[in-house]
Amino acid sequence: MLVIERHATQGDSATEQLVLSFELRCKCRLRTRAESGEDVGLFLERGAVLHHGDKLLANDGRIVEVIAAAEALMEAQSPAPLLLARAAYHLGNRHVAVQLGAGWLRFASDHVLRDMVLGLGLPVTEIIAPFEPESGAYGHGHTHGGETSTASVIHQYRALS
Repeated sequence: MLVIERHATQGDSATEQLVLSFELRCKCRLRTRAESGEDVGLFLERGAVLHHGDKLLANDGRIVEVIAAAEALMEAQSPAPLLLARAAYHLGNRHVAVQLGAGWLRFASDHVLRDMVLGLGLPVTEIIAPFEPESGAYGHGHTHGGETSTASVIHQYRALS
């Protein structure tokens, strides 16, 4: 079994891949399989959330790259930042993980939440995509090139007002 207890330096080249859903990337203790089929045991610090592209250092020296698995999601799109902010507020009020992007937001597939967002005036479509939600106000921010932070969405709204 490949045992992983710590993160690697981001510049290191990976020799293995670990494809995980968002739910599994939130677990600090996990038994799973690498893409190669090898058993993997994760024993990371509590509270750690793995993100797409993170590199982990196995006890045998191998570098393992975390890949965000494609998942069933709901996506609401709108050119109106206020509508997106309203939907993000109501989803956050229900402690729902939300991923924000320029002109869209995503959340885990759920018919009740879909109906709520539709009721707020946003079209909602079902998609299959990797899920990389915001880490929260007290989390350690982690964004990648294609993502838009909450501050950026607020800035876009102010610019359009």
